[in-house]
Amino acid sequence: MRIFITGAAGFIGSNLSRFLLQRGHSVIGIDNFSYGEQRNLKSIINHPNFEFITGDILNSFIYAEVKADVIVHLASQKIPRYNNAYRTLVENDTMLKNIVKKALRDDSRVLFASTSDVYGKNPIIPFSEESDLLLGPTTVKRWAYALSKINGEHYLIACGEEFGLKYTINRFFGSYGPNQNLTWWGGPQSLFIEKALKKEPIDIHGDGTQTRTFTFIEDTIAGITKCVESENANGEIVNIASNPEEEVSILELARKIWGIVNPTDKEPMINFVPYSTFGKYEDVARRVPNIDKLITKFNYKPSYSLEQGLIETIKWQRELTNFTS
Repeated sequence: MRIFITGAAGFIGSNLSRFLLQRGHSVIGIDNFSYGEQRNLKSIINHPNFEFITGDILNSFIYAEVKADVIVHLASQKIPRYNNAYRTLVENDTMLKNIVKKALRDDSRVLFASTSDVYGKNPIIPFSEESDLLLGPTTVKRWAYALSKINGEHYLIACGEEFGLKYTINRFFGSYGPNQNLTWWGGPQSLFIEKALKKEPIDIHGDGTQTRTFTFIEDTIAGITKCVESENANGEIVNIASNPEEEVSILELARKIWGIVNPTDKEPMINFVPYSTFGKYEDVARRVPNIDKLITKFNYKPSYSLEQGLIETIKWQRELTNFTS
């Protein structure tokens, strides 16, 4: 197949591009490098079946001539932790509308990167694709990201009903691994690894009792690829996640990472950061997936444990840090 990937120089985009090329597909990537990195493309930039466009998908003219069977829309503004929500709301909406317009014109299927954040404060665990989406008040800007993704999901479904748009929605649960962003954009694990390598206190937002289910990038990519390649994926919403049994508190994650990096130390150095540091902010107490659809409909089950994934990720980040320092 011919596959167009937005955000191709980012964490998920670069790994997905590499994997799809290995499977014999042709890939066209686009990225404006606001979050992506040139180094992420090093292994594939000269591949004969890979094309790359440097640019912003807010400008639809620069990729108007690209034709693809599937458009994997990964580019996104994130949770507005330290700034306001305007860009998150406006840019995520505009980017998706540009992609949908193109997909309808070219008869492409859209695979949309949504997020487990859409489940919000729903207390009923685990989250299945049919679970209620329960957000907090509009005065708390952290919900703008989840809202932008919920809006995107509704828009895709509505365009499917109105215009016959072909689409698949993937809800990602805490992906991590090689090529991850090394700031908070990449999730807590990347900064935890950096602090552990430097033997500096690890910053934890809140009290660290909030839990997550993290997904090693190889499992994330394999799950996405099942949805890209499967005819059964059209019109589906699919959780892309690791085993629910891998649920871990943020504090325990910090301890695991510290223990792998510094095995002779008994306890990590921890610095608890109050949520009030970044204004009104609400966190999610637990985020655990139901992956029955991924297993039964797409015949796929994640293969990496959290321990295995962290070891691989720490090895990559250690080598990268040594190289760039």
